[in-house]
Amino acid sequence: MTVKRTFKWLGLLLLAALALIVYKLAAPAISLFTAGQVAKIGLSDNELAANGPLPGEVSLYAKELACSQQHATPGYFSSLNGAEIADAQRSGVFPCASFTGSREQENQVYAWQSADKYPGISYINTRNTNELYIVGGEYPTLKDLVPAGPFVAKADATTGKEIWRTYVDNPNASGRWIGNANLNILPNGNIPFAWSNQIVLIDGDSGEILKHNTLPSGPAAAEDVNFKHLTIAPDGTLILKDQTRPAGCQGQGTIAIIKCADQGMVAASSVLVAVDPDSLEILDQLALPEPAVSPHNIAEFEGKITVYIGMATRVGRAFWDPASKKLSMDDSWQAFPMQEGQGAATAPTIVGDWVGFQLNGIGSDIKASSVVLINQHDAKLMTTHFPFGELEEGQWSWAPPKMGGDAENHMLYSADVGIGKVAGIKFDPQTGAMSNAFIVNNSTSTFQPVIGPKDQRVLLLTHMKLNAPNEPVKMAMFTSNYTEQLKWHDAATGEVLAESDFFAALTINSLTPPGFGGRVYFPSAVGEYFKVLQVLPKRAEP
Repeated sequence: MTVKRTFKWLGLLLLAALALIVYKLAAPAISLFTAGQVAKIGLSDNELAANGPLPGEVSLYAKELACSQQHATPGYFSSLNGAEIADAQRSGVFPCASFTGSREQENQVYAWQSADKYPGISYINTRNTNELYIVGGEYPTLKDLVPAGPFVAKADATTGKEIWRTYVDNPNASGRWIGNANLNILPNGNIPFAWSNQIVLIDGDSGEILKHNTLPSGPAAAEDVNFKHLTIAPDGTLILKDQTRPAGCQGQGTIAIIKCADQGMVAASSVLVAVDPDSLEILDQLALPEPAVSPHNIAEFEGKITVYIGMATRVGRAFWDPASKKLSMDDSWQAFPMQEGQGAATAPTIVGDWVGFQLNGIGSDIKASSVVLINQHDAKLMTTHFPFGELEEGQWSWAPPKMGGDAENHMLYSADVGIGKVAGIKFDPQTGAMSNAFIVNNSTSTFQPVIGPKDQRVLLLTHMKLNAPNEPVKMAMFTSNYTEQLKWHDAATGEVLAESDFFAALTINSLTPPGFGGRVYFPSAVGEYFKVLQVLPKRAEP
């Protein structure tokens, strides 16, 4: 072998050795890069922009918590969102929550998905700044028609990592009808939780079940009641009311009420129940004259603890007397606001001297949805407003959530998912007269949270996009054949300030509650997760 050829082979061996060294050194980096790219597959632009969990603006935490503790919420834990919908009056107004975007320039939405899955998720509440509480397992989907649940879970507020999860039922085993269940936190941090005809008290720190009782079903059979509606009176007493499913109706979930009503099936009347918050002892019960599918609301009126209730054909109120521990109907105050062809009244919204109700809570293809204001002093003083006009041929009106109400700014918010619009409505606090401030094209079946101080309110609305644009809305709703985004609007004008990407459908009749540091939570039963969203001013390109 010549010297030239020997050097040639030595050179090749050296190159091979160098290549092996480079490979050994670079392989982990290449592998990490490849894994990182694979992990990003399927992420939305909002999630790619965040590239990880969103803690929000941590500098706002203490301020928001202190602000929350200055607002009176008797019966509830003082937090940004310690009750099902904001506060003791279920107002939907979160004055201590922050909008961290801009009103003058373009905004960027960031999003991240919970680290753990929460099947059938419906509601999310806050306690302290790092704590989330979640209700799930009670919303059937096409993927899971009879989910195991309900459950209450505690999670990290930033990552969505589960801390504990307490299951209270499994309808596959118990055979119970499981409808939506709400979430409220007591001043001591514990959670009273009701479903079907059952109630438990859960330790908010450990998830341990401390107490249990069975609730009376009133005129309905036990298998056809769901005590979704749990609120807390100013004296601390739990006031509950059941939804009733028509006898013979076999569907699961609250949506079963609507499906069976469409078939002409009639539900039994509901019952109002007072329960001790510590022992869960049944203190009193009161049969209502009609079924009441929507939650009630509690206010203090002329020194009395007053329970306002929307029913199938009427609205009324009851009183709770802490001294005698008795519930009683106020026969002097009731109204019949439904016009021919309209569906049930949804949950009441209290705005000053007025109690507002959204009509068509179970839908109508005959008469458009309307909102009414009824004076607390005299039920004969009632005003009616049709924010979207009359129904056109072939349209379906469905307005399942209670209307939003901002008493400080004399504003109401009405959403009709059937026709795909939301109205901001100005009302006169003296006369109750109403007129549209704006209408936006948002298809949403959810509540309309309002965040921020009085002069800077921001309205949170979701918006659906059908996967099959020509599919009837009702069919798409029942099959969740759509995606959904969150939009931030100026609450006075309806102007869009920011909008997220489209995600798996938000849980029907849920809401997008605010979290600490400018965050908003987006629960999806279909997606089995919640998204954490935040808006910030868009940075200039480098």
